[in-house]
Amino acid sequence: MLTIVAFLVTLSVLIAIHEYGHFQVARWCGVKVLRFSIGFGKPLFRKSFGKDNTEFVVAALPFGGYVKMLDEREGEIDAKEDLSRAFNRQSVWRRIAIVSAGPAANLLLAIFLYWILFMHGVMGMKPILGDVQSNTPAAQASLKAGDLIQSLAGESTKTWQDVRWVLLQESLKSESVAVEVLDQSGNPHASVLSLTSIGRDDYERDFLDKLGLKPYQPEVPAVIGDVVSGGAAERSGLLSGDQVISADGEAVTNWEQFVTIIRNNPQNRIQLEVQRGQELLALHITPEGVNEGGSKVGKIGAINRVDEAVLETYMTRVSYGPLEALAKAGSKTWETSVFSLKMLGSMITGDVSWKGVSGPVTIASYAGQSAHIGWKAFLGFLALISISLGVLNLLPVPVLDGGHLMYYMVEIFKGSPVSEAVMELGQRIGLFLLGLLMIVAFYNDINRIFTG
Repeated sequence: MLTIVAFLVTLSVLIAIHEYGHFQVARWCGVKVLRFSIGFGKPLFRKSFGKDNTEFVVAALPFGGYVKMLDEREGEIDAKEDLSRAFNRQSVWRRIAIVSAGPAANLLLAIFLYWILFMHGVMGMKPILGDVQSNTPAAQASLKAGDLIQSLAGESTKTWQDVRWVLLQESLKSESVAVEVLDQSGNPHASVLSLTSIGRDDYERDFLDKLGLKPYQPEVPAVIGDVVSGGAAERSGLLSGDQVISADGEAVTNWEQFVTIIRNNPQNRIQLEVQRGQELLALHITPEGVNEGGSKVGKIGAINRVDEAVLETYMTRVSYGPLEALAKAGSKTWETSVFSLKMLGSMITGDVSWKGVSGPVTIASYAGQSAHIGWKAFLGFLALISISLGVLNLLPVPVLDGGHLMYYMVEIFKGSPVSEAVMELGQRIGLFLLGLLMIVAFYNDINRIFTG
């Protein structure tokens, strides 16, 4: 239910903001707006407002929306006084402003959401390295367990999220990256980390493993925290606060060891010895088999309880003042937009796999997961999807906003509008390309369901 609600909220907010951008700028330009619709198909709600009697509609199919403006190309205009308010009679610069306002509204929404997050503060794990395996790029760069990553490519890295983001960007434009660390004694070291091991299929998963970069995992006892309703942990009788002492006779000393045992035993019955208060209990649990990375692993639907003191040692809170947060929000939105275009370009050239394209099923899943984590995670997800929607709509593909902008650019240089025949041909091409993209997205969604 949370996933469905979060998905509907995501679609509603992003579509409403996008269409409101078109609507508001059209009104500023003097264009008469006939209808503002969120969704397609049968209207569930309709109401007319304003001096132009604009009809506001919420329709049954929430996968999109539109703003219908007065336009002579869509029918004869009876009222002569309205002719000057038709969209097609506006200057090319006004039409450009109206069409580009939708994607711009999505990008402005992302800036606003990031601004709230940066002011409130974002929690993250400090980029402290765990065990560095030999023969990995990290080992070759002389990085060691306990090193704190201070910067990459000259950019400060305060959390593991920062590390992932910088490496993701650098991997698309460089074969190596400069890294600065502090060792456990506080001494600074500089090195160069090779990025050549990152392959085209690695971007859809956590590619840090390929580089030998693993977050330091403090040893914490195997104490159950939250238990997922209906999961294997709940069915076995495990409760929050239970400490796992042994599994199939093997002593369990920390949470990571317990996770390894569970993952290695999908659909196998495991006997647990559990400490609950002053009692020692014997329970049995059968981990569910889940496809992950092409193999089946065990999951029980439980997370561990971490001591607050441990969290304070290895976690950090990053926050900024209002003006600095606004600058960071603008920079984050710009960098993400540029990165999205680079990734799309790399997909077209074959340097990056198309497996990274996601459809509504994956978006709904992440909406639910982020909403479950908390409001800040959900706002971050909403900002990311808003950027994706804005960038996608600016692509020079007919039927998208970017396609119309492309026609207007041609009109500026040509001195006259693009012919109806050319626009009709472009619409067919655009629909074909969007159809292909949707097929890829749905295929990837279905593939993720069955392969994890």
